Amino acid sequence: MATTLQPWESLEPALSVRQVLTLERVLAGEPEVVAGADRLDRPVRWVHVAEADDVGVMLSGGEMVLTTGVLLVGDEEKQAEYIRSLHRAEAAAVVLGLGRAFPAPPDVMRRAAERCGLPLVVLHRPFPFAQLTEEVQSRLVRRNFAAVSLSEAVRTTLTGLITAGAPLQRLLDEIARHSGCPVVVTNLAHRVLATAGERPAVDDVLRDWERIARQAGGREGDGWIRAELGGRGERWGQLVLCGHRGDTAAGRLLADRAAEALVLHRMLGGASQSWEEQSAQSLLTDLVGGTVPARQLLPRARAAGLPVNRRTFVPLVVRDGDPARLDRVLRLLGLPGLAAELADGAAAVLLSLARDQDAEALTGHFAARLGRGGRPAVVAAADARTDWDDVPAGLREARHVADAVAGSSAALDLPAVVRLKDVHLRGLIRLLRDDPQVQSFAERELDGLLGLGDDGLLAVLRTYLATGRNKSRTAQLHHVSRPALYRRLEAIQARLGVDLDDFEQAASVHIALLGHDAQQR
Repeated sequence: MATTLQPWESLEPALSVRQVLTLERVLAGEPEVVAGADRLDRPVRWVHVAEADDVGVMLSGGEMVLTTGVLLVGDEEKQAEYIRSLHRAEAAAVVLGLGRAFPAPPDVMRRAAERCGLPLVVLHRPFPFAQLTEEVQSRLVRRNFAAVSLSEAVRTTLTGLITAGAPLQRLLDEIARHSGCPVVVTNLAHRVLATAGERPAVDDVLRDWERIARQAGGREGDGWIRAELGGRGERWGQLVLCGHRGDTAAGRLLADRAAEALVLHRMLGGASQSWEEQSAQSLLTDLVGGTVPARQLLPRARAAGLPVNRRTFVPLVVRDGDPARLDRVLRLLGLPGLAAELADGAAAVLLSLARDQDAEALTGHFAARLGRGGRPAVVAAADARTDWDDVPAGLREARHVADAVAGSSAALDLPAVVRLKDVHLRGLIRLLRDDPQVQSFAERELDGLLGLGDDGLLAVLRTYLATGRNKSRTAQLHHVSRPALYRRLEAIQARLGVDLDDFEQAASVHIALLGHDAQQR
């Protein structure tokens, strides 16, 4: 079966001094490395034939210089300076053809090259330098053309995705496919905002991200290639290719093209969420969903900057909460945590507190601060967890509590922090809302009102029962007089054929209404 090459495998490897010396035409000249044998892995950018004794001023770095040394004979100072000038010009190596000027490797040049760490190679058998130049240059040109073609292919693909409105993750997946390694996007604090690549490899990177970010800093090596993200004079992040297995120059080109695309995506994408918000949303959504084991999400949480070692986790859900406002309150109070929007208008918050902090008091403080300067916010909370594996269940419990009281908090006079013990019957009915028998019971009990298509009477009934049949409170909440409320209650009782002063009948209607509301939501 044929093997398909990945894009990053399609480039020929960069030629090093060592590889040039293994070419058939070079081997015919019987090459011998007489200095700098430990520097033979230097890349060769070009091959330059030169007899001038001041050739160093003509170089730009990375060249392999071929010479016979005819202008250096008899002047040892000129021989040493020749080597030093090549070293200053950052030449890759110098190849000296013996026979025409020097019958043997000149000691002065050899010692100078050893001191400078410049590979010095002598050829014991003469051969036309033009043949070597032609072969190396043709290989380099082919490779450079392939690199440019790959770069343009990447640019075209990513630009097409941006034009089509693709999300950030789609771009990163494409970058990971081209690079053949994990791709990580961070902010300036080295917190991971997004990743792409094969999941086991990404997890290996994230598992040790704190050490990598601290020790590696801006340095590159071992296939770690970084590209700055920013625009209009401002840096705001970094893209990292983690363990790129292809040529470094090709990886650098790919990283630069990828960074350009990400900057363009951020500037033109028009996303309503920042990358930080998208990162938090992805993590919390995966935790709530439970499709990915919590243990596998731990490296992502740690890399996102959430403290996870010996912590107390408090799962919260806020109905109709603005994640940006939640995050501002967290920062204002100095509480480590993540906030993100979930589905159905709910926002999740995961606090990470030190073990010696009072989780209940800080949760109350958070809820109180959240309620200032706007409509009171009802914060649904699960019990604090000390085991990361219990966090998903805690988030689901908090969401269950938030859903159970949705739309009824004003009538119920709930505390600012609502827990499972506060939702009582509502919580049970919500768990059973999809049961066909509960649905049938709700429709049967409320048939007299549901058939009207008038939500006004249903709203009055809902408030009246939620307030414990408190007529004064119900009239106040609906902004009607007591006599007007009495007329509406009489109409409700007539339609349903019940006596709401009878506890059992009122309880039956209340359960049916809770079931109906849970189904509608």
